[in-house]
Amino acid sequence: MKKHKILLLAILGLIATSCNLDEEPPFLANENVYATGADASSALTGIYQSFTGNDYYGRDFLHATNINSGFGVTRNGGNSNTSVENATLASLKPNSGTTVIVNSWRGIYRTIARTNDAINSAIVSENPSTDDQMLINDVVGQAYFLRAFNYFNLVRLWGEVPLRLVPSTKENVHLGKSSIKDVYAQIISDTKRAQELMNGSVGNATVKPEAAAMLLAKVYMTLATAPTEHQEDGLNYWQLAYDEAIKVYGKYKLEPDYDDLFQDATGDVTEEAIFEIQSSELATMDHARAFTPTNYTPAFTFGRLQANYEVHDLHATTYPGDPRLESTFASGYTQQRGSGTGNPYQTYPYVTWRSRFSNGFPFVYKLGIKDVSQTDTFQNRNFIIYRYSDLLLMLAEISNELQNGEQLGYVTEVLDRVGLTPQAGYSGGLDAFRSAIMKEYQFELFFEGHDWFNNRRRGYDYFLNNVIIPHNTAPLFKSNVDVTLDTNEANVMYWPIPQIEIDGNELID
Repeated sequence: MKKHKILLLAILGLIATSCNLDEEPPFLANENVYATGADASSALTGIYQSFTGNDYYGRDFLHATNINSGFGVTRNGGNSNTSVENATLASLKPNSGTTVIVNSWRGIYRTIARTNDAINSAIVSENPSTDDQMLINDVVGQAYFLRAFNYFNLVRLWGEVPLRLVPSTKENVHLGKSSIKDVYAQIISDTKRAQELMNGSVGNATVKPEAAAMLLAKVYMTLATAPTEHQEDGLNYWQLAYDEAIKVYGKYKLEPDYDDLFQDATGDVTEEAIFEIQSSELATMDHARAFTPTNYTPAFTFGRLQANYEVHDLHATTYPGDPRLESTFASGYTQQRGSGTGNPYQTYPYVTWRSRFSNGFPFVYKLGIKDVSQTDTFQNRNFIIYRYSDLLLMLAEISNELQNGEQLGYVTEVLDRVGLTPQAGYSGGLDAFRSAIMKEYQFELFFEGHDWFNNRRRGYDYFLNNVIIPHNTAPLFKSNVDVTLDTNEANVMYWPIPQIEIDGNELID
């Protein structure tokens, strides 16, 4: 028999799940109207803080999507040959109780609840005449953008999901799933509304209108290759994607040194960040502790993220000497903690056998601490979700589909930064360029939260032939975690709805 649990904070917007009762949202209750720009800004702060939670971009969401992308494994759970996450996430067999998936669902819907409160607790003006009203409009515009962004994550990860657009109460906590097509329609509507309202009044540390254009371009790119039942008839989604992406072109710049994007002090110091999550020592994300390689610093760190070796090798053979390899992977370093302090620690590719699980795979270096002398796990580094190099690669992919002649120029801009020229695959026509650009995302953005989506965006056959089979047939397969060859697309293309939602929502089974 189905359990009927409605928790207090589900009513407040956490959607029938457990949470921390001490975590009061720093915004007004939804029955109030924001009277001033300062009130509205307080609500916006609460939304952004929700992104930093350990169940969302602070840790678990990135852990889940990176490991389940088909590109990674984890030593989480100890040095055994397989951990729980490897038996579920890395092998593409997650279940409705997989902790980081449950947590990600919780974190996303909590964030949506806060956007709903902001949207429904403010009065916007279509023709604002005061600085205060301009500020309120910008806050509400950003709330629409952030709600759209969160539903874009949800619909790609889970497919059909409950579409919650008003503050949750005991009367509406039970809500059935909406179709994928309807969820995308709401995402597009919200993003267009964000574009109408966002005006930059809030200032630094928040998104600008260009972020909404980039989001809408990503939505259209996803729909361009989606099943027809998810599309609107007669729309040229590639052209729509181009029209949005080109709005951002030239508005930002590439950071001159790729490695500087991932240094410990990275914050409001780069012109490349289009959408980033703020962090501080008082509200730090858990990246330092969770994602810094084991014993890399004197601090106690988990080293959760490791890459499948064939992913590393493809990058290294495609672009020999690419400085991005050193910024991305940690394969050899001097241990700063534990019984091996002062001794070298090596993983693949320096170690080509597996004496224990962890040394069969390179650690992913991007998200962790860089300072080898750091003694704590606090890290004042922002997390960049959208950056300009991603936008350039999007324009390259879109231009190739439109065959407008611009595609190679955008790739060249990205590779110029690291002193490389475009790989040979780009010269083979539309299909060859398409294959090459999908790998370019991997080399440039590896483990930054995009791989899960890019690997699946072109459908199951692409994912099967370009990720699953190459992994399962790699020559050193004995060092890897097997991934599923399940021909049921839903089992590898979407995550299962968490059991907590099934138990707590009478309209989902």
